[in-house]
Amino acid sequence: MCSQNLTRVLFTKQSNLKWCISILNNRAYSDNSVKPKKTPLYDLHEKYGGKVVDFAGFLLPVQYSDMSVSTSHLFTRSSASIFDVSHMLQTNVYGKDCVSWFESICPVDLKGMVNGSSSLTVFLNNNGGIIDDLIVTKVKEDQLYIVSNAGRMEVDKQHMQETSEAFKKSGKDLLVDFLDVSQRALIALQGPKAVAALQSLTNIPLADLLFMTSTIGDVAGIKCRVTRCGYTGEDGVEISIPADKATTVTEALLQNRDVKLAGLGARDSLRLEAGLCLYGNDIDETITPVEANLTWLVAKRRRGEANFPGASVIMRQIKEGVDKRRVGIRIEKGAPARKDAVLKNKEGKDIGKVTSGCPSPSLGGNVAMGYVAEQFKKSNTELLVNIRGKDVPCVVAKMPFVPSKYYVKK
Repeated sequence: MCSQNLTRVLFTKQSNLKWCISILNNRAYSDNSVKPKKTPLYDLHEKYGGKVVDFAGFLLPVQYSDMSVSTSHLFTRSSASIFDVSHMLQTNVYGKDCVSWFESICPVDLKGMVNGSSSLTVFLNNNGGIIDDLIVTKVKEDQLYIVSNAGRMEVDKQHMQETSEAFKKSGKDLLVDFLDVSQRALIALQGPKAVAALQSLTNIPLADLLFMTSTIGDVAGIKCRVTRCGYTGEDGVEISIPADKATTVTEALLQNRDVKLAGLGARDSLRLEAGLCLYGNDIDETITPVEANLTWLVAKRRRGEANFPGASVIMRQIKEGVDKRRVGIRIEKGAPARKDAVLKNKEGKDIGKVTSGCPSPSLGGNVAMGYVAEQFKKSNTELLVNIRGKDVPCVVAKMPFVPSKYYVKK
């Protein structure tokens, strides 16, 4: 997941790439004392002219030499792009008590999900704050597959280890297996032509694979897990591949002229247009799902039971409301708003802050998201945002900014 600072420099001048790299290397998620890891697709990135940087401890492409970030962004919206997301933590969980354990640390209703279905959820602390956002797949009653953020990898590992060990001490059957990047790669194939490109290479009937469902099948002759999801707002899939076969699968997809490689820069602007949160910018351990406008992540059954971390805080917020709320922001002209830009009411009083912002290749102008005092959350509310010392008109906007194209039942 890419920072808004990355998008800022890449949407201006390519000569600013060195500055972009220095920003990435100084991000809170990067540990300069640790040598960054290569993903299984590192050599492929170099082959295709990827501008590789250290992101969250992994060497990943910001963009490729054949197109700018904005061009790559628009290509994804009209065709299909492959993103290397192998840096994300993939975890398998086994045992007859795995569902009960997972529900003890997340507000998701896994018991109510059918086998093969997936859900966005969050790890919560005891104050209701978001430790991380992740996707969990209920493979079957005694097996889960989890994909969580690279920037929170060590935090997530420790959280899952500590909670699972405590669970097992009470006699529960549970095994948590973290997959190293040397074992497993992960690519995201996103865009309106993504599924057609994949169907020619797989025995999975993709017409039956709905949004947020997952299955095992052959892709280019390689056994993979394919999940109908993504981080762009477009239809698409994420494909978990044995590390030593990742290049084979990716190259096979690239034989289709409708498919190109894309980097971190386009991924960030795409997710922001889709109204999707970036951990560390838009959500963190001080923000609850209610404040983040993610109350829907707290499943109905779980609200009744109120037995997840931070339940007392979150249930009180659902009932009584909150002081601030995450909203979308549109700025029609001028420079985009950046993280921590101050939001003001029309009288010039501070009422919130921007958490992410960038130019919008799809819409023109600029998009952002941030937190405002509760009374200013309504769409079309006119505000001011301070950009480079000047108060600029902006308006609260409904998210997603660009309509989602997820493949769901009509």
